[in-house]
Amino acid sequence: MLTVSEKFTAFRIHKDDNNKISSGFEQLSLEQLTAGEVVIKVAYSDINYKDALAATGKGRILRTYPLVGGIDLSGVVIRSEDPRFQSGDKVLVCGAQLSELYDGGYSEFARVKADSVVNLPQGISLRDAMALGTAGYTAALAIQRMEDNGQVPERGPIVVTGATGGVGSFAINMLSNIGYEVIAFTGKTEQAPYLQALGASKLLNRHDIEIGTKPLENAQWGGAIDNVGGETLAWLTRTTHVWGNIASIGLAGGIKLESTVMPFILRGVSLLGINSVEMPLSVRAQGWKRLASDLKPSKLALIAPTTIKFADLPQAFDAYVEGRVTGRTVVEIDASLD
Repeated sequence: MLTVSEKFTAFRIHKDDNNKISSGFEQLSLEQLTAGEVVIKVAYSDINYKDALAATGKGRILRTYPLVGGIDLSGVVIRSEDPRFQSGDKVLVCGAQLSELYDGGYSEFARVKADSVVNLPQGISLRDAMALGTAGYTAALAIQRMEDNGQVPERGPIVVTGATGGVGSFAINMLSNIGYEVIAFTGKTEQAPYLQALGASKLLNRHDIEIGTKPLENAQWGGAIDNVGGETLAWLTRTTHVWGNIASIGLAGGIKLESTVMPFILRGVSLLGINSVEMPLSVRAQGWKRLASDLKPSKLALIAPTTIKFADLPQAFDAYVEGRVTGRTVVEIDASLD
């Protein structure tokens, strides 16, 4: 029977009186973690760009300090005050304000709110769940919302911007697997073999694109999943076919959207905002069921090739901040639970 250690190791992030961020391993007790109804022995976590920003202080991600880092986790329930979860259940938590308002997954034990916990679907291991993580879940949510709004392969190819990132990589592979033609939009043309292996039929070099200034440009795409925002998103609205859907996820290219209403009125283009955090449990559970079935990536090992030990976590963040990482990294905390 699994029990909670009196003291356990966690990677915690602090801010001092001068707003300087520091982080590192500490010994904590359960009572020092933020409140929650479910206690989990953590098997795996992962590294997202957001995690690297938070841990290095390069981005103000946390809204309260100190907090344990890690926005995702998978593991086994130790105890639960909520009847939906029992001791021994394999579960995951992704995109639920961990390492923002609540202590996260970089810990041997976690205490989380029951409404953020999803039972691990059959067909996915605890490691698979973190290879997917928030990135995989977000890509699945984007596809689900587009399909709910009428997107079908017959309407034309789907452009995926930020194609080599986690969400972009998963989106390409998932869309390709369910019958869509996929075009990868990227500045990293040296990654062409990787993107083609995922299922991209064509690459667009973002440095070669003429954005244009017309309210409407030549319609080329059935829809898009956009991880960039800014002028790239505005260009997508002007170049998407009638009744196409654009799932807006990221803002690496800027937060402003300078457009006109013409794509929405004259072509019926829909702009769908994707928020993977503020989601009811029923939506989370449905997304993960699809990730275990028709949206399960066929190239998961290619997208998430790296597993590091918990002890090596602090040395891994700089590469993410500096944009030197392709593919996802899983953090192994207790593999024996899988």
